[in-house]
Amino acid sequence: MRKSNRRAFLKTAPAAVVAAVAAAPAVAQAQGATDKPVKKVFYRSGKPPEKPPLFNGTVLYGSLVFISGIGYHEAGDITVHTTKVLEQMKAQLEACGSSMEKVLKVNVYLNDLKDYAAMNLVFQGKFGPEPGVRTTIAAAGGIPGNSLVEIDCIACI
Repeated sequence: MRKSNRRAFLKTAPAAVVAAVAAAPAVAQAQGATDKPVKKVFYRSGKPPEKPPLFNGTVLYGSLVFISGIGYHEAGDITVHTTKVLEQMKAQLEACGSSMEKVLKVNVYLNDLKDYAAMNLVFQGKFGPEPGVRTTIAAAGGIPGNSLVEIDCIACI
């Protein structure tokens, strides 16, 4: 009996797949899924620069916010640098309609891995009770602009 059920299934499966594929666009359209996400650059000044930049600091795509690496280029130790970077990240996220609690992914680039523990002390709790995923590395050759840390993230709105 088991073989006949499998054979019957194999005979009808291709037709079922074709029907499902044919119905998918109609279901998606009924659910409003035909609205494709649009890339939108978020400018702090509210307007694009005259000359195209090398990269953008913040880009929105659908309900996602992408913030490029933020560094701190003033004097201070790793705790000062990490605090200032996270404050700037928070401000950028909030300006886009997001928050630190909505961060899904963080990348931390340290100038020196010896700063890992001190950076973690500042970092702890900044992304709410359920932080997103994180990767931390020591950047070979250091962070541009004499920053001790650079942090980027992906968040949702």
